[in-house]
Amino acid sequence: MREHGHSKDEITRRIGAPPGRGVLRDVVYGAIDGSVTTFAIVAGVAGAGLSPLIIVALGLANVLADGFSMAAGNYSGTKAELDDMHRLRKVEERHIARFPEGERQEVREILARKGLSGRVLEEASDEICSDRENWITLMMEGEYGLATVDPHPMRAALATFAAFLVAGMVPLMPFVLGVEGAFTLSIWMTAAVFFAIGALKSRWSLSPWWRSGLETLAIGGVAAALAYVVGSMFHM
Repeated sequence: MREHGHSKDEITRRIGAPPGRGVLRDVVYGAIDGSVTTFAIVAGVAGAGLSPLIIVALGLANVLADGFSMAAGNYSGTKAELDDMHRLRKVEERHIARFPEGERQEVREILARKGLSGRVLEEASDEICSDRENWITLMMEGEYGLATVDPHPMRAALATFAAFLVAGMVPLMPFVLGVEGAFTLSIWMTAAVFFAIGALKSRWSLSPWWRSGLETLAIGGVAAALAYVVGSMFHM
């Protein structure tokens, strides 16, 4: 588990420039979906007994089209989240201008829930309300539960697409290269990707790397097995 320093300079830098949520969710989401959906196509087409050329064509179409679709969806969702944060900020700006005493009461309530009381509560409320930016920031956090760091729609979209593209190409590579036993090799390579994604994800969680890896492997394996069974039903 990564730790951070507690010197005065380290604290000032870290608190003054919080990193926000980053792109971890977008990368994991894109990588898992890219490997799962592409291998599902590979397994389904292979189960139907169709040619490797069809597998490559459908797989590439999935990697590009579905990857772009996911990136666009993530961009739109993150942009909507950002727009809502800006809307709520405007609401608070209007309320502070029109109903300052009511908003001061909300500040007192937020700080009281953090354990402040008596004279300290009143002084802290007055100090925060003396700075309009700090006032709005506290309301965004305390009233709406929103972080102070805005999400980045384009960064989220690019991270999703890149992860989808990289992970999604893995199941196709044996067919693209035309190696013998391509489907069997694709199974092992995709399983390794599933496990690697889960193991890497454990770096940001409390789960052991092997448990997180096996969990992701199980999720991807179920999706692939379902696709193969359905494809087998259409075997000619």
